[in-house]
Amino acid sequence: MKPRTLGLIVTLGLILVTAPPAAKAQPAGKVWRIGYVTSQSAASTGRVSFDAFRQGLRDLGYVEGQNIVIESRWADGNYERLPTLAKELVGLNLDLIVSAGGSPAVRAAKAATTTVPIVFVTGSAVADGIVSNLARPAGNLTGFDVLADELDTKQLALLKETLPKAVRVAVLWNPLIRWQEEVRRKRLEIAAQALRVKLHFLEARHPGEIETALAAIARERSDALLVSPDPMFSSEAGRIIRWTARARLPTLYSWRIFVEGGGLMSYSADLAAIYRRAATYVDKILRGAKPADLPVEQPTKYELVINLKTAEALGLTIPPSLLLQADQVIR
Repeated sequence: MKPRTLGLIVTLGLILVTAPPAAKAQPAGKVWRIGYVTSQSAASTGRVSFDAFRQGLRDLGYVEGQNIVIESRWADGNYERLPTLAKELVGLNLDLIVSAGGSPAVRAAKAATTTVPIVFVTGSAVADGIVSNLARPAGNLTGFDVLADELDTKQLALLKETLPKAVRVAVLWNPLIRWQEEVRRKRLEIAAQALRVKLHFLEARHPGEIETALAAIARERSDALLVSPDPMFSSEAGRIIRWTARARLPTLYSWRIFVEGGGLMSYSADLAAIYRRAATYVDKILRGAKPADLPVEQPTKYELVINLKTAEALGLTIPPSLLLQADQVIR
């Protein structure tokens, strides 16, 4: 063989070996149809989550309009709309449904179909009765939790560390989320006793009740506020942030979007990472995996985000020990 020919073969071989791996190829000619129903609005964590999910699909080789179509439905924090939205998606002859933004959306999707595969993202799937077993979810659904058992205790402890003299802490929450009433409230009350603070629970079942709940917080003269991880509150993030700023009330939120919008601090799972991960479950199911064979995953990382601009506006000095724990400090 001539030296020049041999050199060409070697060069081509090196190119094939060192070339970066391409995205997974999808079945030729197939266009998958996916439904996406969420309790949230596109102006809250809902948009961040949706965009992260779509990016996860792109990373796996799915291109919208070419080999995948996403039909999205948004409840904008109004849970009463969810059953209708879920049934609407089921009627579109979809290959799979993603149910996002908490248990109300998951329940609606679960009630609408027992045959279309469902990948959900919710708070606590077992505690809220979505599945009975994380390892073997059974039926046509599987997915991801975003809350862990110790999250409630940690959030309250962080709030107390920020405000050592606080004795009255208000909790804004939605009792329609069953596990909040049956599980989270008990954990918070136990943690409050250990931290020597008194909790005052203010209920809001729909967006129209938020103002009433916030007004009650002002009357109670609370030292701080803890906003529960409810999709409805995320959809009303701007209103809640503005109110806490006017009331000069230090508040810990359950999602970082509140802090990026001017809230004081948050402690939560990395939602973007979870929704990108959800795309991998969608890919596995489209390739033939059964939802019941995919275990429900729980978060492995939580983020503490602190807004020092807001702390300064409230006249607060964040303890150095807390700043060292923070994953992000907004200055």
